[in-house]
Amino acid sequence: MAVEFPLDSIGEHVLHFYVIYRKLVNIQILCYFVHMSSWIHTKRKLSGLSQDAVAESLGISRPTYTKLEKGELKPTGEQKAILARLLAVSPHALEKGISVALPSSDVEVREIPSENVEKFKQVLLYILGKVGGRPNIGQVAIYKLLYFADFDYYERFEQQLIGATYIKNTYGPTPVSFAKIVKQMQKEGTLVEVKSKYFGHDQTKYLPVKEADVSQLSGQELNHIDTVLERLAHLSARQLSELSHKDTPWLIAKEREIIDYEYVFYRSEETSVREYESL
Repeated sequence: MAVEFPLDSIGEHVLHFYVIYRKLVNIQILCYFVHMSSWIHTKRKLSGLSQDAVAESLGISRPTYTKLEKGELKPTGEQKAILARLLAVSPHALEKGISVALPSSDVEVREIPSENVEKFKQVLLYILGKVGGRPNIGQVAIYKLLYFADFDYYERFEQQLIGATYIKNTYGPTPVSFAKIVKQMQKEGTLVEVKSKYFGHDQTKYLPVKEADVSQLSGQELNHIDTVLERLAHLSARQLSELSHKDTPWLIAKEREIIDYEYVFYRSEETSVREYESL
């Protein structure tokens, strides 16, 4: 027969204070996530980004993102890094819920340089003007055309075309700032978003309202983009995704990680666009 030994008064007090301590810790943690999520919600609204756009950049569904924004889910480290870039704040500011602009000294990976945001817009308008009306060119295809235009240019000329930041997603590279820049372009009246169907699947298309200002692009850059479109624009989104999955920079990057431009110099013959001198 088991004998029960009652706790002495000291033990009872210790247990009592421990329970109170744990409750306070849990409340503090809950308040932290609620505060951060509330701040993310406000900052997203001020940035003019929809939940769908942010969820897509994070590689999660809209319902999952909604839980994150409500404080029901904790963002991962990679998600925090992407959110910081989308909302144009430092990772520290995101953690603390402080609206502080991201200083250049805090940048850990390459971002779109401020002087190249306009070039991003003009390159996108140029591509849309050339192939945006084709039935196979939806949002996913545009992502891949931008990726190959950017990374192929870096391999060929060792210079940035746009300098956009791309992350590794299941269906291939995704430009992090795409949703934000497209939102700006819609407000500026330079393009429109159109929902359509392609072989029974939902498709998001972007059609230019204005022509690209080609004076902002060099002859070399225009010729390069034309070459990329001639080589790839006839492919479906699936074929473009499959091709991107064979590209060394995408293969080396971890899921949801920034894709490093430097690995273009280690491409296989299938994706390389530069003729190298034989050793």
